[in-house]
Amino acid sequence: MAAALPVTFDDIREAAVRLDGVAHRTPVLTSRTLDARVGAEVFIKCENFQRVGAFKIRGAYNAAAQLTPRQLAKGIAAYSSGNHAQATALAARELGTSAVILMPEDAPRSKREATAGYGAEIVTYDRYTEDRTALGEALAEERGLALIPPYDHPHVIAGQGTAGLELLDETGPLDALLVPVGGGGLIAGSAIAAKALHPRVRVVGVEPEAGDDTKRSLESGARVTVPVPRTIADGQALPTPGEITFTINQRLVDAVTLVTDEEIIDAMRFAFERLKIVLEPSGATALAALLAGRLDLPPRIGVIASGGNIDAERFSRLMSA
Repeated sequence: MAAALPVTFDDIREAAVRLDGVAHRTPVLTSRTLDARVGAEVFIKCENFQRVGAFKIRGAYNAAAQLTPRQLAKGIAAYSSGNHAQATALAARELGTSAVILMPEDAPRSKREATAGYGAEIVTYDRYTEDRTALGEALAEERGLALIPPYDHPHVIAGQGTAGLELLDETGPLDALLVPVGGGGLIAGSAIAAKALHPRVRVVGVEPEAGDDTKRSLESGARVTVPVPRTIADGQALPTPGEITFTINQRLVDAVTLVTDEEIIDAMRFAFERLKIVLEPSGATALAALLAGRLDLPPRIGVIASGGNIDAERFSRLMSA
């Protein structure tokens, strides 16, 4: 008998109650143009319309809201390339506490400015030469702060799973669910929700080709570390999947497929020109896999567009590439 997973469907439902009135219930977009192009009925969960512009507020707030009053009084720490940084800063503000965020020096300017705008203190590091987990843990211990990691935490995973829960609640049964994969929290939580509601749904993760750590890990049966990816999908530029997320994804994720930076740009352009939405590179990878024909398409497909945090200058530059 398989061991129980560290996050349950009940945890996700409880997170949904906790997030009610805090996180947006984001829209699910359909498009006849997209359906005709791929030959399937597609439902896009638009987390680019979420608070802070990405799904991350779901996990950050769910975790922060379960801290003790004493922990909240001391403050919160996090490490992130941008979206979890903003989400943790906003969660801290919502709960009346402070946040210190460790961010890479090359994080997009718009994400750094937004994080500071929510009132957080920012500490920087070099993502290519320094270990952000070790730095983040040391920072939290030194200052006596509660650390909320970006994905490898049961409360964070449960919060992220509410995105999948909402999608399936609106669409009913799906044949496949495509989810961007960075550290694995969004797909882990969404897979738990999806498989609990519709056990036959096929859950497929999507990574940038340059950062295929989760795909390699699932194929090898153990967590694999790759060089820090150099990809436009900065939110997915991670060298290894999380320990908790890998435990869940190894059980529930059916496959992981890869997309190139060029295919990501094509998906961003399609989303902008035909769907009239703006997606950041990491937020567009699941749509990119669909448009690039990376998998056999069943009749009804859910796609999580995980975020839209990209400034006008970078968006314009990528669209001109």
